[in-house]
This record gives sequence, structure tokens and C-alpha cells, in this order.
Amino acid sequence: MRIGQYELKNRIFLAPMAGITDQPFRRLCSQLGAGLTFSEMMSTNPDVWHTEKSRLRLAHHHEIGINAVQIAGSDPTEMAEAAKVNVAYGAEMIDINMGCPAKKVNKKMAGSALLREPDLVARILDAVVNAVDVPVTLKIRTGWDQDNRNCVEIAQIAEKAGISALTIHGRTRSCLFEGEAEYDSIKAVKQAVSIPIIANGDITSAEKAKFVLDYTKADAVMIGRGSFGRPWLFQEVVNFVEHQHVSTPTLEQKCQLMFKHIEDLHHFYGEEKGFRIARKHVGWYVEQLMPNSHFRRTFNALDSTSAQLNALEDLIKTLL
Repeated sequence: MRIGQYELKNRIFLAPMAGITDQPFRRLCSQLGAGLTFSEMMSTNPDVWHTEKSRLRLAHHHEIGINAVQIAGSDPTEMAEAAKVNVAYGAEMIDINMGCPAKKVNKKMAGSALLREPDLVARILDAVVNAVDVPVTLKIRTGWDQDNRNCVEIAQIAEKAGISALTIHGRTRSCLFEGEAEYDSIKAVKQAVSIPIIANGDITSAEKAKFVLDYTKADAVMIGRGSFGRPWLFQEVVNFVEHQHVSTPTLEQKCQLMFKHIEDLHHFYGEEKGFRIARKHVGWYVEQLMPNSHFRRTFNALDSTSAQLNALEDLIKTLL
């Protein structure tokens, strides 16, 4: 699959997720087979571009592959400027967020709130595409609510603007993450435009990924929440979709991946932040490896790198 001038290694992608897709997680998912990953969402507010938080969000590593950065905002001029700044910082692909359902984002007329303003969508896309010489992609939902599904209209606007690929999360903004993803809507968009379409929503297994690709005829799938505590899902999906067999890592391999991820988090964020970031990831890993365990509560009380890594080593010994 190609996006712009880039030939991707496969069509199984990691979704951009605030607070999740930092450099260590993107690097791990890439190592495990993700064909493309995206940074956490970056604001168009220039006041935050040079902060420590933004520096960490934009941190890249050559093992990740293409440096794809997601931006969010509602002003065409500011979005274009943000795109140029990120390209100057090393972004090789710009993704525009018009899918985030969070209230704090929508209050600023950004994220999925923009789906209510097709004319503004067109101005933003035109401004960003014309501002940079790297591929610009777009992520949307199927519409604002069940009575206002306009993903086909938005897709046609995106195609006209020169968007290189379009990701659709198969829910409306009002659905948040409830209910089941609407693959019929994604299928309709695929039939209506010629740009690459990426299907997103409820992809939690290799079998589900293949079903979504076959049913919607999408060019790729994007995995979000299904990867929490299961970064090896990318390996499983790639093997099943491309080679028709599922290869699941052993328990020992999963434990090794968990430990390496948490070790990398501590190295990346440092002592003061690392232990806080690690807590949510360990919670997801433990839920996969030993459901209903009390370990998470114990782990969350630990507040140093050494204490957390020692606790994980002891946990792994009991599991193996």
C-alpha cells in the first residue's frame, strides 16, 4: 500500500491516541509489525509547540519508520502553520484529526465537531495540503450523530482537497466508544472515492481485521484500543491477513515484551514521570496475562523505577 510517495510495509496501522502513542509504544508496535504509526495529537496553539510535553510527543526513532504526526485545530491558517512547523521538525506525514469525540476538543470546534461544518473542513484541508510537501491524511468519524452521518460527503471533500488517505472510525461523535462500529458506512465511503481508505473501530483480533478488510474493501485497517496491553496483536494480524495463519507469542515472550516496554518508558520519561506513565500500561498487560489479579493495585502504589521493575520481575517469575 502507498500513501503519497511512501510504500508501506503492510496495511495494519496503529491509531493516534492521546496519552498512548508515545515514542516507546509506537516503536514497540512497529517492531511487532505495525505498518504505520501516528504520534499523539498535537495542538495548533503555538504557545505549546516548544514545551517539554510537546517535545516528548514529537520524539521519533528511526525504528518507527515514517514519522507521521497528527494535528488538531479549527482555524485553517493555524492548521497550515502547525503543519509547516511539524514538517520542519521532521514530520514526514501530517494527519488531521477530525475524529476525536472529547468534549474539551470539541468545545474548541476541533476534532469531530468539525464534521458539522463541511465548508470549514474544506478550507482546513485545502490550507494544510497546500502548506506542505508531505502527504496529508485525515481521520474522521461517520458523522456527528446517527441523524447526521455525512462521512461520504466529507470523504469527497477530502479527495477534492488532495488528501492522500482517509481513516474512518466507524462511529458517530455522539456514540463515543459505545455500541458496535458501523462497517457499512466505511464500505459506502470506499465505494464513493478513489483515495486509500483505512477502516478503524473494534478491531481486536486477527480474524476481525480480516473480516473488516474483506467486508469494507478498505485498503488498510487501523487498530486503537485493541492494542492496549496487546502490542503483539499487530504481529498476529499481519500473519493472518498476509499469510493466513495466526502466530501468537508464548507467555514468556509476552512477559518479555511487557518488561521491555516498561523499561523503555522509564528510560524515555525519566524517574519523575516514568512510573506514572507505566501504571496504565501495566494494568492493561496484567488484565491480558492474569485477569482479575490484585497485582495492579499493588503496582500502582509503587513510585520509583527500581520498585516497579522489581515488582514486574517477581510477577513474571510467578507466571512462568
